[in-house]
Amino acid sequence: MKITKDTIATVDIKVADKLGRVIEKTDEPMALLIGGYGNTLPAIEAALEGQEAGFQTTLQLTPANGFGERDESLMLTIPKKDFPPGVKVGGQLEVRPGEGADFRVFTVAKIKGDTVHLDGNHPLAGQHLQVSLKVREVREATAEEIEHRHAHGAHGHHH
Repeated sequence: MKITKDTIATVDIKVADKLGRVIEKTDEPMALLIGGYGNTLPAIEAALEGQEAGFQTTLQLTPANGFGERDESLMLTIPKKDFPPGVKVGGQLEVRPGEGADFRVFTVAKIKGDTVHLDGNHPLAGQHLQVSLKVREVREATAEEIEHRHAHGAHGHHH
């Protein structure tokens, strides 16, 4: 079966920096609902489109087709006293960065004295990456998966 819109592609993914140092690697295969549902980067979907189980490739992603350029306006500082207890570097929380803005996930970048520095950029923003993919399995998505906009069951989301 070929990977097309409304199929589930179960893949192994390895992300490395431009020098080949592994940043992230799936321990278990990942089930992705294909078809523009936001389950993965458009560049990954495009590479998988029309492929079958056994397909392997390594993509060279730039910030433009990866996780975007870093946006320094997404760096915020908050007084530590206004921050939830137990704050740690690397922790994440949802913040509305400005009046009328949507909530987005910020990572605690550093804590300096009484100030918490938050970063709203994706951790891989601004990086050139090598993404290795290996397709293990392809199947039709269920109506429920399409309605929920993600894969269910083994290697997918569990409700």
